Amino acid sequence: MQALGPNEIRYTLTSLPAAADWLLKATAGRRVLVFQGSLGAGKTTLVRALCQQLGIAASAISSPTFSIINEYLLPQDAGFSKIYHMDWYRLRDEEEAFQAGVEDALNDPGALCLVEWPERAPGLLQQPYAQVTVTQPEGAPQERVLHYMLSGHHKADATVHS
Repeated sequence: MQALGPNEIRYTLTSLPAAADWLLKATAGRRVLVFQGSLGAGKTTLVRALCQQLGIAASAISSPTFSIINEYLLPQDAGFSKIYHMDWYRLRDEEEAFQAGVEDALNDPGALCLVEWPERAPGLLQQPYAQVTVTQPEGAPQERVLHYMLSGHHKADATVHS
């Protein structure tokens, strides 16, 4: 793992646990982390590493692409009682998100919410969050660059890039 700036690192699959640990420390105090990047950029792989760093067994973690939300209970010393891993890629609109329970998950004060594809329902992001962007550097297929930005603003002030 290589620091590229105060809010940015370059990592590989080998250094992924260290990258996940770095991100958890950097975004401490945020209950909502939103993940952006192209298909195949490594968003789900990073979310899995975050869950593992918090004590979830790798075999228990799956992509919520079809279920929209997966819930994982955390050990008592994790700082949160549960993780909601959400994938909004297949959402048609915010109404479908409400029906799936996304708003309840986002408003659960004891939960850490990890949201992939937040641009599908940006109006649901009412609370402060950390925006995490994962990209693949040109010419380096085994590497990823992770950049985060903390938002203390409401949805109207947040810029979401896909």
